[in-house]
Amino acid sequence: MENILLTPYEKNGLKLRNHLVMAPMTRSRAIDNIPNALMSEYYGQRNSAGLIITEGTSPTPESLGYPRIPGLFSTEQVEGWKKITEAVHAGGSKIFVQLMHTGRIGHEDNLPRGLHLVSSAAVKAAGPIFTDTKGIQENSEPIALTTEGVKEVIKGHVNAAKNAMAAGFDGIELHGANGYLIEQFLNPNLNNRIDEYGGSVQARAKFVTDLVKEIGCAIGYEKVGIRFSPFSTMGDLKAYAEEQVISTYLYLAQELGKLHIAYIHIGLSPAVKDVFLSQLKDAFGGTLIICNGLTPETAEKALESGKADLAAFGRSFLANPDLPERISENAELNQPDMSALYTPGSRGYTDYKPLQVTV
Repeated sequence: MENILLTPYEKNGLKLRNHLVMAPMTRSRAIDNIPNALMSEYYGQRNSAGLIITEGTSPTPESLGYPRIPGLFSTEQVEGWKKITEAVHAGGSKIFVQLMHTGRIGHEDNLPRGLHLVSSAAVKAAGPIFTDTKGIQENSEPIALTTEGVKEVIKGHVNAAKNAMAAGFDGIELHGANGYLIEQFLNPNLNNRIDEYGGSVQARAKFVTDLVKEIGCAIGYEKVGIRFSPFSTMGDLKAYAEEQVISTYLYLAQELGKLHIAYIHIGLSPAVKDVFLSQLKDAFGGTLIICNGLTPETAEKALESGKADLAAFGRSFLANPDLPERISENAELNQPDMSALYTPGSRGYTDYKPLQVTV
């Protein structure tokens, strides 16, 4: 019986060589926040995926919360990404860039001089953040965005999406997970706003829907995806009532379904029950990608059951650039070098050994 993961996928205009997605993974190799030749080699090695979603990429200068993450707001960055999209397309993969605005997660030492962290509210996030200047520090104090400031952030994302098209990307993914800016608006414990972006479920979700509408108008809705992590408390987010979480994400799924975006990408956790996932899938009606903790076997079962349309792999693709071939051969998977996840250089990045096939 043919493995679904390895068969072509097509739905609502999204055409992929297989059902395998390389998940976005922060790798911190972009010196001066500019994509480089080493990154081109890394992504090019993995161009047998159906879809590659890049590491979190800053749409604006003030969203560079971490050191050595790439951006997409300058000419130099666009030129750097062009070499990466060419390397990926050479193997037949599609590639979406993940636009990641970290919001209040970050440190001003990681930002260009004179810029400050911004968020839905002026509430500092607990927890450490790494900087190349002084090592581990506390997250910096954020500034609460004004209503006009929110609209400027949206404009920044639109400009980054246009830059993505100039760089040869097939689309963009909005990072609405991991406690970053989008979740800072969605979470009622942090969003204490009294303007049009705070209050009800619909108002807290308005930042997302406005982002998607503006970007979709600029580059096409079929080129827009979004990642969510329902029930997540990453980034010092406080949990809120289950019924509120469910109503928030079902509302978003319905609204994004009306816009016919490329996909919704869900980060799984024990709190994301199958019933809720099924409701999300039905409410959205488009391509649903699932991620987090999948093996080729569990992913295959999820696709067979209709639980999801595509399966995303992070660490498995990190340590196995030839993951589709290994799945086809039922071969053992390399394990990632966890000590080199965020360090500069090729170790634990481009030096994983390919599968040795004996004839």
